[in-house]
Amino acid sequence: MKAVILAAGVGRRLGKNGQNQPKCLLNFNGKSLLERHLNYLHDLQVDEVAIAVGYQAEKIQDQIQALGVESWVSTVYNPDYTKGSIISLWALREHLKSGEHLLLMDADVLYDRRILERLVKTNISNSFLLDRDFEQGEEPVKLCVRDGYLVEFRKQVAPDLTYDFAGESVGFFRFEGEVALRLAERAEHYVANQRHEEPYEEVIRDLLLETPQAFGYEDITGLSWIEIDFPEDIKRAENEILPQLGE
Repeated sequence: MKAVILAAGVGRRLGKNGQNQPKCLLNFNGKSLLERHLNYLHDLQVDEVAIAVGYQAEKIQDQIQALGVESWVSTVYNPDYTKGSIISLWALREHLKSGEHLLLMDADVLYDRRILERLVKTNISNSFLLDRDFEQGEEPVKLCVRDGYLVEFRKQVAPDLTYDFAGESVGFFRFEGEVALRLAERAEHYVANQRHEEPYEEVIRDLLLETPQAFGYEDITGLSWIEIDFPEDIKRAENEILPQLGE
């Protein structure tokens, strides 16, 4: 199994914390988000990692070298990193087309190791991670479930959509080789049609709505995690999430 990580963007909403370095290099209790990802992936025997880089890519490369993981971690440079995350997804197309089972991960998440372990060890070939304990609003990317199937994956859910319950997506996914290939092809379609400024989740959503029976989810409610988008997220990560991780 391999993992691909999206880490090319500029963290504008973080202010100076996002301008000084890529978000994946934010440090919590002596370890960057990137180091934590790589430690967990190594422990879970993921044997190859490719990271889409762009903004201050050299700093990510420097950390990879400092950690001594060049033998199994590589980077793919996206020169158009300001134009949207779909281009970063498309930049990873050779890895998506490899035919291997694949993890797709956002780089800006601090989380309980057991969340990633659940995804690696699941028997669901194409899996989302769903947290039922979330605050409604415009920011969370929502997963809606009806009769055991995922029926929506978006920040904005149509008011007339019927579903049994909803949860927030963690931003980590698992795909079998065939679906990863379709993901690459759909990302290329978005780029070719100048739809690159849409969230990369739209590409995944297309595949989900086409064949909902091919996808499932792991419910990780009760395990701690946070996506780092705003300055207040850093404070919450330090004051709330780290203590729950035993740090």
